[in-house]
Amino acid sequence: MTDDDGLQMWLMTGYDDVRAALADPRLGQDARRAREIQQRRVAGTKIGADIIHMLNSDPPDHTRLRQLIHGAFTPGRIRAMRPMVEGIAARLLDGLAQRESADFVLDFALPLPMAVICALLGFPNSDRDLFRRWSTDILTDSGPDDFARATAELVEYFEAQIAQRRARPTDDLLTALVESSGDGRLTEREVVAMVYLLLIGGQETTVNLLGTALLALLKNPDQLADLRANPDILSTAVDEFLRYEAPVCMATIRFTSQPVDVRGVTIPEGELVMLSLGAANRDPKRFPDPDRLLVRRGDPGHLAFGYGIHRCLGSFLGRLEAEIALGGLLAAFPNIELAADEAALPWRDTIMLRGLESLPVALHG
Repeated sequence: MTDDDGLQMWLMTGYDDVRAALADPRLGQDARRAREIQQRRVAGTKIGADIIHMLNSDPPDHTRLRQLIHGAFTPGRIRAMRPMVEGIAARLLDGLAQRESADFVLDFALPLPMAVICALLGFPNSDRDLFRRWSTDILTDSGPDDFARATAELVEYFEAQIAQRRARPTDDLLTALVESSGDGRLTEREVVAMVYLLLIGGQETTVNLLGTALLALLKNPDQLADLRANPDILSTAVDEFLRYEAPVCMATIRFTSQPVDVRGVTIPEGELVMLSLGAANRDPKRFPDPDRLLVRRGDPGHLAFGYGIHRCLGSFLGRLEAEIALGGLLAAFPNIELAADEAALPWRDTIMLRGLESLPVALHG
């Protein structure tokens, strides 16, 4: 494949190939090395931001960074967050209860994970519109000027928050990260990068999952009816939503550190490689009838959270948010309907993400 700047990359789409590549140490993710390759091919363009975090680094840096944050996202810690997430979802649903219509993305799917991640990091929830604007400019095709401005403003915001925690520590994840920098386990630049990844990754993926899941249900009334009648299958259904429309449809860019053979085809050393999670999750060799939504499919082998050492650290939290949000929504609004032409719905303009910008719904049918 070739991107808009003329940069040629290898693309994998089959389930077996993508899964193997995600765990292959010969496919590196160090953004600095990937950029060197890109600059040799097409000078003057740039891949991503100048921020190195867990998702675009390799061991040993990746191992060290992941170990420092892993404790905040264990299954036990996430289960303990259930009352907080349920409270946020209930307040949002109460706000919708007296309305006839809403934009599901803007009025529910976006504020829920944003409130959760702000609570974790200790950020004011009132700043969520700023976060969404920065995230949009960074992750979508908004242009290099908007990308650079949004990245600079976001980093400046984080640096101000870090300075506040140094002066007045509080009981939040950012304070814990700042303390890790104080004892030498993290540099301040790494703290900024960690928060950058948590804030953007922690809300974008869940927003996308909630929006596409509801749309899929509204398009498949038999599956919606089954889920309503049997809420105990919600966990299984969430896996199917993740497979059906992977919130992150393209993994972060890889590069070959040595030649890699894929079913008899050799990818030389120093090549850029893209892995399509969305295509892998629709591979008919792995998932029978892959283009059909089946809330009882019962196959958790999707690659929506990745695979291998870079598997999404926030997967337990994302699943918890989805189960609470969708379960609460379907219980509160038994007659919810799509209130727009499906063909006219706006999608996020980005190669990596699969999500809706807007989803108008009639709440009471």
